[in-house]
Amino acid sequence: QVQLVESGGGLVQAGGSLRVSCAASGRAFRTYGMGWFRQALGKEREFVAGINWSGDRTTYADSVKGRFTISRDNAKKTVYLQMNSLKPEDTAVYICAADRWGVGQETGYDYWGQGTEVTVSS
Repeated sequence: QVQLVESGGGLVQAGGSLRVSCAASGRAFRTYGMGWFRQALGKEREFVAGINWSGDRTTYADSVKGRFTISRDNAKKTVYLQMNSLKPEDTAVYICAADRWGVGQETGYDYWGQGTEVTVSS
């Protein structure tokens, strides 16, 4: 079992940057693939970015490529999402997820956090 706790959300102006973090419990963190999803008000949850267990392979949604960067620190059991050039349409609750198979792609996640809210003002 893995517990995931997100932090770092907040209010930022369009064009600004923000980094959200996800702290995980459990000794198996280094074997998990990790992902970030987001859910805007009234919309379905969507994949944002994923990273495999070793951190040498990442995947991004087209809408965030070139602006967002996912990374992980296995010693700290933490995964990060650096968000640059933020747009109002990036406003959403950002949710961290863990994948037991270590892949960290668009689907196949087993554990979910509660999310942290990001608001981008125009």
